[in-house]
Amino acid sequence: MLQDKDRIFTNIYGMHDRTLAGAKARGHWDGTKDLIGLGRDKIVEIMKASGLRGRGGAGFPTGLKWSFMPKESDGRPSYLVINADESEPGTCKDREIMRNDPHTLIEGALIASFAMGAHVSYIYIRGEYIREREALQAAIDEAYDAGLLGKNAAGSGFDFDLYLHHGAGAYICGEETALIESLEGKKGMPRMKPPFPAGAGLYGCPSTVNNVESIAVVPTILRRGADWFAGFGRPNNAGTKLFAISGHVNNPCVVEEAMSISFEELIEKHCGGIRGGWDNLLAVIPGGSSVPCVRGENMRDAIMDFDYLRNDLQSGLGTAAVIVMDKSTDIVKAIWRLSKFYKHESCGQCTPCREGTGWMMRVMDRLVRGEAELEEIDMLFQVTKQVEGHTICALGDAAAWPIQGLIRNFRDEIEDRIKSQKAGRVSAVAAE
Repeated sequence: MLQDKDRIFTNIYGMHDRTLAGAKARGHWDGTKDLIGLGRDKIVEIMKASGLRGRGGAGFPTGLKWSFMPKESDGRPSYLVINADESEPGTCKDREIMRNDPHTLIEGALIASFAMGAHVSYIYIRGEYIREREALQAAIDEAYDAGLLGKNAAGSGFDFDLYLHHGAGAYICGEETALIESLEGKKGMPRMKPPFPAGAGLYGCPSTVNNVESIAVVPTILRRGADWFAGFGRPNNAGTKLFAISGHVNNPCVVEEAMSISFEELIEKHCGGIRGGWDNLLAVIPGGSSVPCVRGENMRDAIMDFDYLRNDLQSGLGTAAVIVMDKSTDIVKAIWRLSKFYKHESCGQCTPCREGTGWMMRVMDRLVRGEAELEEIDMLFQVTKQVEGHTICALGDAAAWPIQGLIRNFRDEIEDRIKSQKAGRVSAVAAE
């Protein structure tokens, strides 16, 4: 279990002062000038050695991503874009950083931008996050007033400006290229890659898009060293991680824990156990709504990191938004609700996603009521395979995976419902 002295986010619950003075008292903005003094190459090297993987869902190595940025400018400016468009259902970790510990993000933005040669950074914040935007903007203003941003930021000799941009509440703008399009004032629609943002991103200039948590942990990693951070979790799954646990636990919460903690320990230590005990656990979605669900009995001993969940359970850590469902849940209806969400949020650019999400939702709708044929289960699975991997961005995958997880893990549930409907015995759940 992670000890308090090793926590990076010391005000995640907002118990302490979130102003600049409070942040400084907790060790932030301490020797920022010296951290920048390490130089670009050294900072990227430390980030690579720390083993930090992106905290936005994909888990791409952060230091490696930074190293794709051009070392010498060809006359174009470089940009760091911070993805605060936390729209994945179940995910609510970045919200706590921006609301309660905003200076971790602002200091991280300065250091990360320096490491990539970017004099300007944009934070793209989710449209629904009104109070978070106010808290973050107040913190940015404080940092400017204190000389930590702007000309000669934090006395480092590096000029740096940070802008906060408010989105309009579209899930698709969490995809990095759609986010860039939206920042430019266009419709939030994903771009084809290549070119990747590091070659031509915001305004056609070299850009890197990183998640809020990925950037907010940077100053602490540099202060304490790569080995300290790499000491948590299994190899290739290093560091501490914010877990957002919701659903049928006794105490839903957002908590910072070491990577590779077991699911059972996470739930027992921080959430007071499963509602109604472990025997009442039906399913868990371990990483935000777009990763496949896992049967409850397979989750108890699960290791909460990228590799275990992907390789052993055919799911994923994603954003570490753990959605817990007990046996009162209509699992078919729960997945139908997610398929409805993805249909609603599809931008419509790619045919497989535009047509497939609606098609999958309508079949799911019939499965919930048991008004389908047994053959349609396999047909639905085949359609998810025709959507998955055939779209510009990952929204097609995000729509397909929950349904694939349902069919893999709860096929008997779907079949029973269809059979009982055919026999004229509508189950109480399906009739609601």
